[in-house]
Amino acid sequence: MRREGRQWLRHVSCLGTGRGIVCADFRVGACMSEQNLGRYGIFSIGLRTEDPARAGELAEAAAELEELGFGAIWLGGSTAVRHAVPLVEATKRITVATGIQSIWQYEATDTAAAFADLEAAHPGRFLLGLGVSHAKLAEEYRRPYSAMVAYLDALDAAGVPADRRVLAALGPKMLRLSRDRAAGTHPYLVTPEHTAEAREILGEGPLLAPELKIIPEPDPARARSLARAHLSFYLGLPNYTDNFLRLGFTDADLTDGGSDRLIDAVYAWGDDDRIRSRAEEFHSAGADHVALQIIDERPDDAPPRRAWGRLAEVVGVSRPTARP
Repeated sequence: MRREGRQWLRHVSCLGTGRGIVCADFRVGACMSEQNLGRYGIFSIGLRTEDPARAGELAEAAAELEELGFGAIWLGGSTAVRHAVPLVEATKRITVATGIQSIWQYEATDTAAAFADLEAAHPGRFLLGLGVSHAKLAEEYRRPYSAMVAYLDALDAAGVPADRRVLAALGPKMLRLSRDRAAGTHPYLVTPEHTAEAREILGEGPLLAPELKIIPEPDPARARSLARAHLSFYLGLPNYTDNFLRLGFTDADLTDGGSDRLIDAVYAWGDDDRIRSRAEEFHSAGADHVALQIIDERPDDAPPRRAWGRLAEVVGVSRPTARP
């Protein structure tokens, strides 16, 4: 069942202005809704770079996503506020978010200062996505929940608004923290069933913006082969495998690159109709916004611009009108 009623109420409570978003609903997560993110965004590792020679190419790609009608750009991988700056500067309306920034890599005070600078230059355009990453990827990984609480405390003290940040949350404890201390959550590598469970925990106010991997390939064997090549890295990270087990998958589903059952639950592959249907499943399960990630044979640093254009048609995003 779609949730137009709740989204409509949140739409009318949040008013876009030249100074960002003014909200009539004072719950922490109530403003970061479909009104300013839209139903769909693009998740991309390839739009993040440290190479100045690629700045023009990526700025052009970001502007194209805005023109296509996507509501947000989620910068994948362990990214930082600085990676969002050139994309915000190259666009006029689209929200640019970190998806996500690891709290182990950047001090909260530095993050707050970078946020303040970007907010001063481009009010209301940036969303700070934060996560605890994984023990395998963080040298000082310890008590991740407590570390996130302390990080949020430091951001509060530095003046970063709670409704301008989202947390990468999979389990119930971090989801509740997303509800209470942020605008909501941006879960990665999840299913519609996880989205439904997350909505139960979050309640009706906070943002729920899961990521969904898209493989525009109708041949089952080829699509699943691409998915397994992509999934293999994540099956070595306990945060994700533990979440799959919580969702009812078995150890057998997590071997040999992932079972067909797991692949089909986590990846949206197939023709246009199948991909559209899979994306809608997340909205029906409780998502406000879905961040779509194209998976194909390209390297991560090659933005799939043609595929993005086709995807805009498939999911029905519309070209935006000028902001008053």
